[in-house]
Amino acid sequence: MNAFHAYDIRGVYHEDFDKDDVYRIGYFLPVLLKTDKILVGRDVRISSPELFEALCNGILDCGASVYDAGLTTTPMVYFLTSTHKFEASVMITASHNSREYNGLKVSKKNALPVGYDNGLAELKRMMEEEPIVPALVKGKVYSMSVKAEYALFLKTYKSDFSNLKLAVDCSNGMAALFSRDLFGKGPLVINDKMDGSFPAHDPNPLDVKNLAGLQQLVEREGCDLGVIFDGDADRCVFVDEKGRFVSPDLMIALMGHYFLEDQPAGTKVLVDLRTSKGVVEYLQAKFSADVHVWRVGRAYAALKLREIDGLYGGELAGHYYFKDFFFSDSGLMAALIIMDVVSRLKKQGVALSQVLDEIAVYQNSGEVNFKLDKKQEAMDALKQRYEKEPDLEHFYDFDGYRMDFKDWWVNVRMSNTEPYLRLILEASSSKLLDEKLAEIKGIITRFAVK
Repeated sequence: MNAFHAYDIRGVYHEDFDKDDVYRIGYFLPVLLKTDKILVGRDVRISSPELFEALCNGILDCGASVYDAGLTTTPMVYFLTSTHKFEASVMITASHNSREYNGLKVSKKNALPVGYDNGLAELKRMMEEEPIVPALVKGKVYSMSVKAEYALFLKTYKSDFSNLKLAVDCSNGMAALFSRDLFGKGPLVINDKMDGSFPAHDPNPLDVKNLAGLQQLVEREGCDLGVIFDGDADRCVFVDEKGRFVSPDLMIALMGHYFLEDQPAGTKVLVDLRTSKGVVEYLQAKFSADVHVWRVGRAYAALKLREIDGLYGGELAGHYYFKDFFFSDSGLMAALIIMDVVSRLKKQGVALSQVLDEIAVYQNSGEVNFKLDKKQEAMDALKQRYEKEPDLEHFYDFDGYRMDFKDWWVNVRMSNTEPYLRLILEASSSKLLDEKLAEIKGIITRFAVK
């Protein structure tokens, strides 16, 4: 079985895992998380009903009960885990991956993520090594009708944004479950029929080709803002009024206008170590925020935000975490918050692109991937080259390396799911960006696959 990863269990169904694997996962989950009832939600993928049945059979054979939330977004499962005080929950989804993928996102009490480091490794060992002895008394399946409850919570973040012309792309995924209820009849909503074959495009909002329909709609209709969701609606990505893709980390800075204007200096915000230096500087200069840099992925970010008691945070991948949402991420909640900010800006005569241009003051390389034989050696070579530079301001050595200098910074990290070394570099000018990128590529490519 090749589906266990740092953050979740995920892969191509029938290749990386099958329903027998899912049955065994279901059987050992109650033992791992020490509970006799597990909340289960699922997305609309074609394979999700089969995975749900296998997972439930495993849970029931262990003697535990299943609380079936039906078709849900992933954040809805986090919400129900916390508010209904479940000790464990599973969301059946492959998030942004294409139709042939599926998987399981596991959470424990208070919607705390269960990753490879704090449970999934032991679960993998149990399902591979320990015998299954079905309980004499099986558990039961209880259906939950909770969509209205979650919608009511989300609406507490809905403001009057009737002055905006909005475009929304649900990607034929789970955001469609709530889009009309939350955004009303005014916005131009596309791909809002839930369909696990994803006929319009793959549900990955970070792939530029999947943005084309939304960008065209924004430009053609003169919209103030466009938003696109991934398959399970835990992420969202934005397009400005010019139809330009907005790097998700920039929206962490924009959210400061919602969260930080009335907060005291030193309020904590969390970003991942790929975040633009412009975001950090904007939050510090405008709101006197205390910005913490941490590892990539919900399994780390949600725990870290809780640890530092941060107000909110975000990642370059389009995840946004909120203290008031059990330190978890929600694409729909993030979209409502950004709509509120853009609406207020428009009332002041300020377009979204104007504020984004204030934040994005550095030239960015985007993510550059290298297929290497010796990823750690390449990282260490970069460290050795730059760690003693006199203008080094910060050096972060978790989840790869990030080195911040006065006029540029670089992050290099190993992919958790693919055989790549990933690089992001920013600089104060295009000339400096090109110089440093060429220099660093020269070091890394010495370790490339031949």
